Amino acid sequence: MCVRSLILVVFACLAQVVWAGSAVSHPGGVLRLAVGPAEAPPPSVSFLGQRVLVHRHAGQWEAVVGIPLDAQPGWMTLEARDPEGTARAIPFTVEAFDYPVQHLRVRNKRHVNPNPEDLARYQRERDAQDRAKRAWRDTAPASLSLSLPVTGRRSSAFGLRRTFNGEPRNPHSGLDVAVPVGTPVKAPAAGRVTLTGDYFFNGRTVFVDHGQGLISMLCHLSRIDVAVGDEVRAGEVVARSGVSGRATGPHVHWSVFLNGTSVNPEALVAGR
Repeated sequence: MCVRSLILVVFACLAQVVWAGSAVSHPGGVLRLAVGPAEAPPPSVSFLGQRVLVHRHAGQWEAVVGIPLDAQPGWMTLEARDPEGTARAIPFTVEAFDYPVQHLRVRNKRHVNPNPEDLARYQRERDAQDRAKRAWRDTAPASLSLSLPVTGRRSSAFGLRRTFNGEPRNPHSGLDVAVPVGTPVKAPAAGRVTLTGDYFFNGRTVFVDHGQGLISMLCHLSRIDVAVGDEVRAGEVVARSGVSGRATGPHVHWSVFLNGTSVNPEALVAGR
């Protein structure tokens, strides 16, 4: 292929790209990108094979994208597809972000080094929870401004690189709020309860699906007050706080998922 032909091919490819300018995010962050005018039908947007939440904002359709905690710095792309089937690549930049390290001591050593029975249980439980995290409903969220499920001291921030009893483990995929056992735990926004259970690491847990891949997970509860299929209002009590599962003290662990990946809940908390 001659140089002139190669240049023409490159420009033909770029014609299918909508450049996002200075759109930048970081691992665990929430990226908001305009993907088309609100006068037109909303495009279907995907990222890493997962559908992406799209809502109307300031006269535009805006994609609200969760960036994985393990995303590497550099360029990444969304795919936007209009109702006629035309696809566009929308690039953005992921910048490095250095999360602090947190060292924790756990009394139950099986919560650090599970035995074979514990591992088998965890693997069974993980499959159901992974499906709940990646679920998609076409119903749009009532609001993208979430409220803390409990009021208290933020005891562990999102993204901390953790060690348990000196052994490195996965980064912290949620926000911990320290509260006494039995504190009412409220739905961060309206949604549908899609999964409840008592799990090896997460303890008693409730999943609330807010719509279009925006999902809350509330863990380490002492009591669950809702059932799968319940429609809950923002601020409705769904459980009581506790210390179940792998917990170093009474608290509520709150994870938020967008397009199947955990993001910093603080990025969606109203007023922050």
